[in-house]
Amino acid sequence: MSDNEWPRQLPAPDHGDWTEAPQSRGRVLLAAVLVITVLLVAGGVAWRLMSNGTSTPAAQASAAPVPSSTPTVTPCPDPELTVAAAPEIAPLISKFAADLKPAGQRCSPIVVRAEEPGVTVAADDQPDVWVPSSSVWLPIAADRKHVFQTSGATLAWSPIVLAAPPAVAAQYIKDGKTAWTTLIKAVTTEQVPVVTMPDPLLTTTGLLSVHGVHAAAALTTKDPGIAQLRALTLRSRLTRADADPAALITQMSRLTDPGAAAFDVGVFPVVEQQVTAYQKAVPKVPLAAAVPVDGLVQADYPYAVRKGVKTRLAEQLRAAISKPDLAAAGFRTEPTAGGARLPESAKAMLTPAQQWAGFQTVAFQVLLLIDESGSMNERIGAGTETKASLLRESGASAAELFNEETTIGMWYFGAAGAADPAHTEVVPFGPITAGTGGKPRRQALAEQITAYRPRANAGTPLYQSVLDGVDAMRKQAQAGRPSVVVVLTDGADGGTRFAMSNQEFLKRLNAGRDPARPVPVIAVGYGPDANLKALQDMAKATGGQAIAARDPADLASAMAKAFLAARTTS
Repeated sequence: MSDNEWPRQLPAPDHGDWTEAPQSRGRVLLAAVLVITVLLVAGGVAWRLMSNGTSTPAAQASAAPVPSSTPTVTPCPDPELTVAAAPEIAPLISKFAADLKPAGQRCSPIVVRAEEPGVTVAADDQPDVWVPSSSVWLPIAADRKHVFQTSGATLAWSPIVLAAPPAVAAQYIKDGKTAWTTLIKAVTTEQVPVVTMPDPLLTTTGLLSVHGVHAAAALTTKDPGIAQLRALTLRSRLTRADADPAALITQMSRLTDPGAAAFDVGVFPVVEQQVTAYQKAVPKVPLAAAVPVDGLVQADYPYAVRKGVKTRLAEQLRAAISKPDLAAAGFRTEPTAGGARLPESAKAMLTPAQQWAGFQTVAFQVLLLIDESGSMNERIGAGTETKASLLRESGASAAELFNEETTIGMWYFGAAGAADPAHTEVVPFGPITAGTGGKPRRQALAEQITAYRPRANAGTPLYQSVLDGVDAMRKQAQAGRPSVVVVLTDGADGGTRFAMSNQEFLKRLNAGRDPARPVPVIAVGYGPDANLKALQDMAKATGGQAIAARDPADLASAMAKAFLAARTTS
């Protein structure tokens, strides 16, 4: 075999002629390759350093990205027109807006958001066009410097109805008619187990319902304070005061048992259009609904453009909204006759709603102290009505104001003889739902107030009665159940063996204070003879409130404020 020929087979590993020489040449070749590689790499780095003009290596270009199989979608530009609409009409407005999108264009120039009017009013980002569910929101928005101007006539109307599953509706709907006062009676007599209402500061249904309830109550009495008490009776019995009408409708659509619906949903106000749309879906549990005849209120849907907004596209959208489409969606295209007149000012509309929303349904304990002195027999004005008769009417309404969790008692205070006690218990303290003397405590309370007759020539042991009342309620203190004393008087302390100075009274009142068991005093001073300074002092010392009723006609309103204060003071 010549020197330049390779053998056909390699020798065995232990063959001396082939094991040494090839390994030496392999190591040399491998070493040479490594040296060349290092030199090439080093040279390349050095070249890059020199070409970069710095000691820092130049950045390397990354590998080209692998093309994605999903095409990139360019985000839509900001809309030319933003619209906020009440939830029930927003789908229809969205449809009209979509019809205005130019052919072949993916993005619509109009964006519609569904939200309750109270949410829109509170938002920093105001829409260009607003379709609230009532024009009463426009002055409310204007008070917050959000100025909108209506464009064209009102789009649609829809009255507020009282809706419920048929079994419950039969308790307050007769021959297809109902009334707010009928519902109040059904609630207070426990014929209706559950009533809910939306938040009046966020929703039109809630805001208009509060106005409707007050309008209905005003028809039952000439005194605004008594009317206020009667309206708040419904508020005190609500299972929820912040329910979402749309959520209730959705909840109803999922129910299959009418009996369960009566207790899960019960009675709730809602715009007629939402009930109409619900019934079209043929639910397993239908809704019965009727418009309250004593406080008819209706949603109306204005088309309002924010001041300063370019109107071209806004006008096109307004022109696209058709009455036939609105009617097909369940809205009325004409207003319902006989509706309650709504206040024009935002303050007049919001004040009852704020009081309603701020009303706290708490499980509190209350002791009523009613002045039985002879001055309560004085007449009011030139008529035959007396302070006592007005108190009887106010108190009877107030008795219905307390919720089912209340624990209550009532004393009369007044002493005609030297041996008379400062006060007399006329309704023993206990749960309002429990019995006393063979009848429910709420009924006993109402009967005692109705039978209230001041005693002629009786003095006013105001201070002693308040001291005893606060001490008695302190002994009844329970965690999570605020205790209060509500006192109504038309005079000042005096005329009895219990008389003391205001200084002595406050000294004794402060001496008995226990921060762990607070008992606020809610004091109503009635008439020009009431010692309002003394009432203010006792209220301040106990963390309560003093309410002046300087004019006889203010007594019922003062009573309403007192019972509201009892719920907000703890």
